[in-house]
Amino acid sequence: MALAAIPGSHSANLLEQERQQMILVDAASKTLSFVATPKRATSPGSPSSSSSSGTAGSDPFVNMPAPDPGTAQSIGFNMLSSFGFATSQWGCLDDLWNRESGWVYNAENASGAYGIPQALPGSKMASAGADWETDPTTQIKWGLGYIQSTYGTPCGAWGHEEADGWY
Repeated sequence: MALAAIPGSHSANLLEQERQQMILVDAASKTLSFVATPKRATSPGSPSSSSSSGTAGSDPFVNMPAPDPGTAQSIGFNMLSSFGFATSQWGCLDDLWNRESGWVYNAENASGAYGIPQALPGSKMASAGADWETDPTTQIKWGLGYIQSTYGTPCGAWGHEEADGWY
């Protein structure tokens, strides 16, 4: 109705063009489909690999900058080496926990999984510290230990997440 009140104005025409563009983008986004999973690049000089599982022994080269200091992501990035993970595993860990919790320490899903690594039950993380409910460092420490013992590397966990929808 507001547009009808100011017919022919430049602002109204621009708004209508934007609205039409948003309608087209929305319609196009509903028709997108994935036809393949991109392959990971390998370290320079190493043979190309079609495996994306990221299991222990493989070290995908990920050219990704370190996260901003003072963030949960920074804590995770800085803890990688204490678990024997190369910094090239960072991209997989970031993707994994972005999907699981958005790196939010008090994230909880309907099944009761809790925290940055989405431990189920969340109380499992008490083995890493009594402050597991509120401390991102404790959660990340527990999560990296879980990834190491279960999948070998963050890329191994990410490969499982991609294949099965959970890790």
